[in-house]
Amino acid sequence: MSKKIELLAPGGNIDSIKAAILAGADAIYCGLDKFNARNRAANISLNDLQGILRLAHKNECEVFITLNIIILETEITAIINLLNKLVNTAIDGVIVQDLGLLYLIQHNFPSLKVHASTQLTTHNEGQIKFLNRLGVTRVNLCRELNINEVRNLTAVAHQHNMMTEVFVHGSNCISFSGLCYISSVQGGNSGNRGRCSQSCRSQFETTPVGKNYPLNLKDNSAFSNLKELTDAGVDSLKIEGRIKKFDYVYTVVEAWRKHIDQHCKEVKAFDQSDAVLKTVFNRDLTNGFLTGKITKDLFIDNPRDNSSRNLAKSLGDLSNQGIDKARGEINKLRAKVTVDIEAKISQLNTQAAPVTLHVSGQAGEPLKVMVKTSELTAKFSSQSKLQPVKSKGLTYDSIYLKLKAINETGYNLDKLCLDQFESDLTIPFKELSDIRKQIIFTLNGSRKTMAPVNLPKLKVIPEAKSPTLSILISSVDDLHLLKETTADLYFKLPDSIGNRLEELVEIFNQNPQLKPWFPAVLIGTDYTTAVKLLDRINTTILVTDNTGIAYEASRKNRNWIAGPSLNTTNTFSLHGLKKEVNCSGAFLSNELNKNQLRNIKAPKRFKLFYSIYHPIELMTSRQCLFHQVSGCYKSEMDPSCLTDCQKKDTICQDKKAALLLRKSKGNYNRIYNAVHFLNTATVCDLPNQFDSLFIDLCDVETATIRRQNKTETIKAFENLVADKLGSDKILHQILKPTTFAQYKK
Repeated sequence: MSKKIELLAPGGNIDSIKAAILAGADAIYCGLDKFNARNRAANISLNDLQGILRLAHKNECEVFITLNIIILETEITAIINLLNKLVNTAIDGVIVQDLGLLYLIQHNFPSLKVHASTQLTTHNEGQIKFLNRLGVTRVNLCRELNINEVRNLTAVAHQHNMMTEVFVHGSNCISFSGLCYISSVQGGNSGNRGRCSQSCRSQFETTPVGKNYPLNLKDNSAFSNLKELTDAGVDSLKIEGRIKKFDYVYTVVEAWRKHIDQHCKEVKAFDQSDAVLKTVFNRDLTNGFLTGKITKDLFIDNPRDNSSRNLAKSLGDLSNQGIDKARGEINKLRAKVTVDIEAKISQLNTQAAPVTLHVSGQAGEPLKVMVKTSELTAKFSSQSKLQPVKSKGLTYDSIYLKLKAINETGYNLDKLCLDQFESDLTIPFKELSDIRKQIIFTLNGSRKTMAPVNLPKLKVIPEAKSPTLSILISSVDDLHLLKETTADLYFKLPDSIGNRLEELVEIFNQNPQLKPWFPAVLIGTDYTTAVKLLDRINTTILVTDNTGIAYEASRKNRNWIAGPSLNTTNTFSLHGLKKEVNCSGAFLSNELNKNQLRNIKAPKRFKLFYSIYHPIELMTSRQCLFHQVSGCYKSEMDPSCLTDCQKKDTICQDKKAALLLRKSKGNYNRIYNAVHFLNTATVCDLPNQFDSLFIDLCDVETATIRRQNKTETIKAFENLVADKLGSDKILHQILKPTTFAQYKK
């Protein structure tokens, strides 16, 4: 018998949640009106939640609430208020991206089980250990991982009493989740705030190899990989689709439910066809990432529904007439499914269950309250006896007012009967409060009500700061800058060190003032090699965009700075990083505008950093971005693609600036904005906010022209930081064109 494996379904609205329950989901993840990464979904209200929980739990289905966006400083009070409500419901877990929110939950709401969102880009064992320190009980592994990588990370998670989940069906992202800023930069709609505009699905000018949708991936489907996933020890199989309708959710969940059940029962000859999955919306299906076969076949040059074409292909007629005929059949099938499922879900009730209270009592006896629901009858009594009064005795209104908090459970105070209660009697109101607490405790399945948590007060001591300048380079040709400036110099390491370990060790040991900057994505041996490098160099401080390296730095008592890819956007992120993982400082996110930056306060002896000049990285991908643009002689990516390939190209959207495709040796494929970011306004706008202002002089080619050499450019930035008159104008003459739209929005 195979191990029990959870089937985790999306719930974008109440009908989809009902459909998932009917189809046999073991758990559902759904978002509330705020703080979730699918703002385009209908989502559910807090008032809906209690009824949904009752229905789900009655059907042995768990419910996880998505709080998976980065949290702004101004939203902390609201998120605390929401958590105060959620902690007194029967939810089975919360899904989180923000590091500050992880810290808040760990220290103030420890009864909540916390799942790490896919937005945390978890792909190495150090990251799992990092999340474990922050109280995470389950982690969603990157969609880009292959089955061996999934197996290895699942073993690490289990060693730390954590679970793993893997996406097995639904949309694929071209970028590593959490590391995509294209929607944010182009239109101010941050994917890390639940507002992704899916720019990657857009039509571009036809590329040299004839593609119009060069960034559009097929949908993910691991239907044929169920045995490998269960053998790898994965705890949960997750279906993507919170913006899909209930008929889609039902069809996909039901197909996976049958598939899992037959597999677990070890049925020798069961139907493993995924044909039904091709009848619902899909962009064609692929399991290329999971199998480790990353080819151009992961792309499809059409972001629209591919189900009609799939059916026409299976019928052997891909002519226009054949596709039109197949479309008619698909529409008939979907209409029937919609009607059938609509009839079934209409029978499921998510309304609060009615409660009747019978209040009785007479002078000299305790007050008695009998609670009746469709599921239980319970009796409660006051400790003291009812006493007669001439005025202001207990009335219907005063009793209802004291007991109406029952409506905050999954129940609704439908009737309050006082037929057997004498008038002009009273007991201390505290006793009514005690009875209310006992009733709620019983209705909540004997779960204690948690007292509200107030916004935690953090010790923040304002410090007068005069920012220094820090510089990022990535080429050994720039090491001469160490002798030409007093600014701190950081060296950006490649995503894959490969055979450069000894060379890099020598560079850092010969230049002890040079500081390493570790990248955001470090998978498998690239991570272990990066850890070896960390062990062999004597750096005083480092920057890391990867929480796995952060964990190792903390464990080895190294001073480390949280890089911009860690998306720190609030004060609690900074305090959590310092307290839980010994962080020395952090970059504030470049997605924040001036006013959002202003209110973030660092802990004592904690440095704040901000990048004022850099190429704008829009996304990082494990896929080859050139297959659909300029083509490649290789049909499949191999290890040498990461270490040896070096290419560049451009794709253009109508009326929008070009996107720059860049692949350098040792690095993943990346897309950059057309021009660099340059923000000289920070020096005047936020004069006491930052300890150091960063400039990135790595050789990433954009349309921004640097009209002076690097030494002269550094001098111009030193003048800016020193607040020399006219220095900002000089920089805008030296470097142009540039943008700082995100800072202004």
